[in-house]
Amino acid sequence: MPTCSASSRPTATWHPAQAGKAVGAYLCRYAKAVTGAARQIGRNARDGVYNVVYTKEAAVQLAEHLYYPDCLSLARKQTAASSLASWERPATMRVRPPSRRWKPWEDRVLLKLDDAAASATELGRSEASCSVRLWRLKTGQVQRPEDVPPGT
Repeated sequence: MPTCSASSRPTATWHPAQAGKAVGAYLCRYAKAVTGAARQIGRNARDGVYNVVYTKEAAVQLAEHLYYPDCLSLARKQTAASSLASWERPATMRVRPPSRRWKPWEDRVLLKLDDAAASATELGRSEASCSVRLWRLKTGQVQRPEDVPPGT
């Protein structure tokens, strides 16, 4: 995190068991304000720690913001951040469009039609996206719309 003055330092109280989650959530909010890239945190399966990853333009922006000239930092971290500054997206690398969260009404259409191709046309999504979502709904990987409380 960048060095902050005492007046701009956020304060929060949380239970020690929640410290990792709270810090991770704060990092995600802070980084979204800087880069516009939204991330959700979750513990990894191997050792239960929170890993938040930023890549490409978001990583460059975040590194420039956190490791500004003459900031207080470890030399190896400053070197790593400086090496990111020269990264440019290759001409052949496409920019991924922003993701759209699935809404309960879209899940209902998907389940009603029970066909990825037809659902893709109806919902304005890719067939692959509809196929994966339909599989997740049918296998219980995600909540079915009737299990979701109203208003969400």
